[in-house]
This record gives sequence, structure tokens and C-alpha cells, in this order.
Amino acid sequence: MSNYKRATLEEEDVSEVPGDTASSPDRVEVGFRKGGIDVLGRRTRLEVLLLVLLLVTLLALLACLLVLGLRFHSESGRGICLSEACITVASQMVEAMDRSADPCHDFYQFACGGWMRKNPLPDGRSHWSTFNSIGEQNQALLKHLLENGTFNSSSEAEKKAQFYYLSCLNTQKIEELGAKPLTELIAKIGGWSITDPWDKDNFMEVLKVVSGPYRAQPFFSVGVSADPKNSNSNIIQVNQSFEEPQICRGPTPKVLVAYLDYMVELGTLLGGEKGSTHLQMQQILDFEKALANITVPQDQRRDEEKIYHKVSVAELQLLAPAVDWLEYLSSSLSPLDLNDTEPVVLYAREYLQQVSDLINKTDRSLLNNYMIWTLVQKTVASLDQRFENAQDKLLESLIGTKKSCTPRWQTCIENTDDTLGFALGALFVKATFDKKSKDIAEEMIDEIRSAFKEALDRLGWMDGTTRQAAKEKADAIYDMIGFPEFILDPKELDDVYDGYEVSDESFFQNMLNFYNFSSRVMADQLRKPPNKDQWSMTPPTVNAYYMPTKNGIVFPAGILQAPFYAHDHPKALNFGGIGVVMGHELTHAFDDQGREYDKEGNLRPWWQNSSVEAFRERTECMVDQYSQYLVNTEHVNGKQTLGENIADNGGLKAAYHAYQSWVWKNGEEKRLPAINLTNDQLFFVGFAQVWCSVRTPESAHEGLVTDAHSPPRYRVIGTLANFPEFSQHFHCPVGTPMNTGKRCEVW
Repeated sequence: MSNYKRATLEEEDVSEVPGDTASSPDRVEVGFRKGGIDVLGRRTRLEVLLLVLLLVTLLALLACLLVLGLRFHSESGRGICLSEACITVASQMVEAMDRSADPCHDFYQFACGGWMRKNPLPDGRSHWSTFNSIGEQNQALLKHLLENGTFNSSSEAEKKAQFYYLSCLNTQKIEELGAKPLTELIAKIGGWSITDPWDKDNFMEVLKVVSGPYRAQPFFSVGVSADPKNSNSNIIQVNQSFEEPQICRGPTPKVLVAYLDYMVELGTLLGGEKGSTHLQMQQILDFEKALANITVPQDQRRDEEKIYHKVSVAELQLLAPAVDWLEYLSSSLSPLDLNDTEPVVLYAREYLQQVSDLINKTDRSLLNNYMIWTLVQKTVASLDQRFENAQDKLLESLIGTKKSCTPRWQTCIENTDDTLGFALGALFVKATFDKKSKDIAEEMIDEIRSAFKEALDRLGWMDGTTRQAAKEKADAIYDMIGFPEFILDPKELDDVYDGYEVSDESFFQNMLNFYNFSSRVMADQLRKPPNKDQWSMTPPTVNAYYMPTKNGIVFPAGILQAPFYAHDHPKALNFGGIGVVMGHELTHAFDDQGREYDKEGNLRPWWQNSSVEAFRERTECMVDQYSQYLVNTEHVNGKQTLGENIADNGGLKAAYHAYQSWVWKNGEEKRLPAINLTNDQLFFVGFAQVWCSVRTPESAHEGLVTDAHSPPRYRVIGTLANFPEFSQHFHCPVGTPMNTGKRCEVW
């Protein structure tokens, strides 16, 4: 850390010495006022000799200083990067840091303290991070493109994206329609007792409509995706679907009260009488609590071998008889021809059995109200301001912020990305993406893959057979970078959204049309093989992911920019940023869930038993480590976050070793000016600053309950505390918080 500071001080000393010497009164006198020959003539022989020796010494000293100065100037020019990009990023990093913090005590504060101080939560945000900052930049660009008066689309799909966005912005039309679009839809489906007398026996009819063309998912979720045990074919998959355990299982009284108030307010806005609505919404809430109580927590569903059950429709009927499964699935996947031998993969066998029992013993009116309520929740965001105000009150209790503080255009960009994201992505890529980034990213992935494979050879706990298979899986990982090529072909892009009708008039109808469209797309996939090149994130997205059934990793264009990556930034920052992200996604192929899939993306036991046991021992260390971390007196769930913690640790290690290999091949790169960090230290600070963030206490609690990732602070602290090279480069003694003396390592 002190090398650059010493260079600066030495440069200042060198510049001052010649100046002091040149301005010496003696030298001025000798050189100008007295004249050389006359002066010598007036001195004794000893004086002359001493004077000569003095002059020779001074000249020699001056020559040495000149040589040293030139040499220092040359070396400092090679050692410090003074490009505009380097100066800018160095300034940004220094501002984000808190130099008063001890990096060995709290590295997150050291790296992000300045950033947290200078970035209070924006209005309408429950959390804020570098991811959000980049996301807003991307959104602002898309806003400009969609609102441009000279909007020039090259495809019908891009026009649909603009129409959808404009319909969302058309608040005048939305206010004019009020609750009417949703009340008419509810009446069309069959009504509910919140607003009108209801006494019908139409459970299956309502279930089919609500969860089929309108994609609400009461009781359970149904989808079509690659069969984990036969990844070359698609299959129907059924899972538990309850999405609000944080509200209905163990919530704070404040949140429960706010949720019930929200339910009642929506019911009355849709035409219900307040007293009756309150009573019936309480019944719906109690039913949701019952669903939450039989829903299996995510930290108990991490072993996919154990929760995978392939059955026929006939067997599913025997397991959960409250639903006519052949009728239901045939409707959801219309016009496909299904029979009771159709295979189905269940991921929640016990849950489906229990939910069937719950349905059978619950009053039909309450079941109907609950199904309609799931539809209300799915569609209410497209209604007028009264509904948004109601949602604000709930959000303030749940995550500590109000949605209404977010500018309407941002909400509309997000909605457009959710529906026509690849059309929107085409506009984004054509406006911003440097295609050279794909080639550079490919090179980095190969370097990180090599570093990961080299690390496998150093693992003492893994047997040779499993190690070789792991290397083969790492080699087989398929990467997709930037965007899918089809979005730049207008015909192919139009084909993707063919059949989706969009107008710039009715936002609510556009939304319903999309649910219908996505339902048809799902049905169309069942009899086709999985598309290996299919993306589930859109190009502007600031994120990345791993696909176990494809053994593939995806990095959208949105994340291939600073602070994750920039072509003119030091390699230390690029490897500490996007390099760690790449390593993270690659390591997901070998986390507690990803490791169960082989190189072809099939769920099967391909490890030797001895290595499985050794792996589990090491993951238990990590579960215990992260479970000790606290956020506002609440513990992190080390089991729920295990996969992401394994990926964080493995990703950092692979990226760091890849960077070291790059330095070995290319030589040490120049340092950033004024930041007073070695390049190894820069790697770690760059990594940490990717995770700088702030959030409300409510949002922090919600994250602990629902998020598979550890809180950002512990994604930094936990990972670096496990990495000996970090302690080495920051000189952290054993016993300090960042070098406790006990490390967890899996990969």
C-alpha cells in the first residue's frame, strides 16, 4: 500500500534538491559576481585545492541527482497509469472508500464506507447498489430511444415495445378506466362474494381460467421446461407456488396488519362493502397462512435429487385428487392432446398431497375468493392511482419505501422489459453494445475456466475419477454473452412475438394479452426439444446466471460495463469485477445443487461417494460460517444462501488466479494514481466495491427471509475472510475479523 506514496515523496524530494542547490549563494557568487579566474588567483594553494574538490563534489552530486531524476521519471512513467480512464476510475474508487476503517477489521467499510455515506437511498427505493445505478443508466437510455420523436424501428416487435411503453405512460387513459377493466374480468370469470352474492360449483372452471390464460398460480405452479433427468426433452413440471411466506408465516404484526388493510382496500375499490370485505379478506388471509404452513422452506429444498419425482397424470390424480389434473393440464396446454399417461415432474410431492387435502376441506366460496384474489394481485399494478396508493402503504410496511416515489417512466421501462424485453434489447444493443466486448469476455471466461480447473488439481479431498469428470464438465460449460443473435434479425425477432397483440391505448389489455401469449408459448414448447440458445434474461439486464440443464452461463450486455468491465480499466479491476461474476456463475455448476447435474445437464449421481461426503463436510463449514453473520440482530440463513456462498467463494478464487496467470504472461500492469494500492489490493477493493449498497431495515429483513444470496456486506466479508491471499496482501494478522484463523473452502 505504501509503495506509491513513497514514490510520490521521493519525486518531491528530487525536485526540491536541484532547486536548492542551484539557488545557493555560493554558486551564484562563483558563477557570476566574482568571476572564476580572479577568485582562484586570490586564494592560497590549499584553499584552491579545497575549492576545486568542493566543485568536483558538487558537480558529481548534481550529475548523480540528474541521473536519478531521469531514471525515476522513466520508472514512474512506466509504473503509474495516467490515462483519463485510470485517473477517473481512481478518483471514483477513492471517493467510495473509507480510509479511516481498518481493512483487516471491516473490509466492507474500508471499500464502501465513502460510497454508503454519499449514496443515501433514493426516493422509492428500498435498496440501492451499483447494480441499480447501472440499471438506471440503461433505463434512461431506453427511455430516450422509446420517446424519441424520430423513433425508427427495424421490426414490428420494436414497434410493439414502443406501443406497450406508451400505453403504460398513458395515465390519463388508465385513470379514465379506473377499476373497470378488472371488475369486468372478474365478472367474466364468474365473480366472487366480495362484491356480489356467490353460490356456484365452478372450482375447476375458475382454476383453469385464472391459472391458464391469465397465468396466476393459486395452490401450485405449472410450467414446461427441460426434464432434469433427460435434458434433451421438455416436460410438464408442477411445484408449490405460494409466494408470500414472509407475510403469512412468522411476520411482524405490523406487516400482517398492513397486508390485511391492503386486501380490504383493494376489495372495496373493486366494489365490496367495507365490513363484509374485511371479514372475507380475513378468511383469505387465514387460508394463505394455512398454505404458508404447508409450503416447504427453500433451505429444505436444495437437494434436487430428493425432491424430483416423475409421475404420470394418472398417478398425480391419485396423489392430489382435489384437482382434475387431466382436465386442468389439457386446458393450460391447449391445443395439445394429453392423456393420463403424460409424464409430469413434481418438485413438491408432499405439498401437493397436503394442498389437495386443504382444498377438499375448505368452503368453495373461500376457494373461489382466494383464486380471484391471486388474479387481483397479478393485475392490480395496471390500474389507476388509487390502487397504487394502496400498494404504497403495504410496501412501506414490507420494505420501507413507496412505489409512487419511482418515476412513472421507470416503472414503464421495467414493465416493457418484462413483456417485450428482447425487442427492447434489440434497441439497447444497437445503441450501446461494443461487439468487441463479446470477444474479450470469451477470453476472460476461458482464463477463469483454466484457473478453476487448475485449482481442482490442488484439492486434496476429491478423488481422481470425480476430479476428471469435473474438469470435463467445466470444459463443456456453454457460455452466452451480450445478447442472442436473433434479436438483430428483424424477421426472427418478429417471429418470437408473433401473435402478441399490442396497442398504445389500453395498458391493462396489453398485459392480459401478454399473459395469454405466454401461456400459448409455454404449450408450444412441450413437444419440442429444449432450445440451448434460449435466454431467460434480457440484454439490458444487469445480472448473470447459470443454467443447470444446459450447463450454460449467461452474461447479458447490461452487466458488461463499468464497474464490472471497461476495456480501458486495469485488468485487476476487470478480473475483480466481471471476472468474479464469471467465476461465480461457473462455480454454480459445482455448488450444492449444480454439482448434481452432469456435463450434459442431466440430474444423475456422477460423483464417487467419498467425494460427496467430503464435499458435504466442507459445505457444512460454510453453512456455519454464514449463519453466524448478523443483520440488525437477525442471523443470515446459511442453508438458504449456501449455493450462492459457494459460488461467491469459488468465483473470487478462480478470478484472482486467472488474474495472476495474466500478470505472469503479460507482466505487471501500471498502478492507478493516488489510490495507494498495489494491483493485488486493487483487485480486492474492486471486487468489494461491486457490492456497495444501502437498504432499509424492512428490506434487509425481507432479504434475509426470501433471498438466496447473503447480504452484500457478507458477500464481501465472508468471501475474503476465507481467502488467504487477501490476508497476505493486506497484512491481516491471524485473529483479526478478516483473518480469523478458520477458513472454509470448497473449490
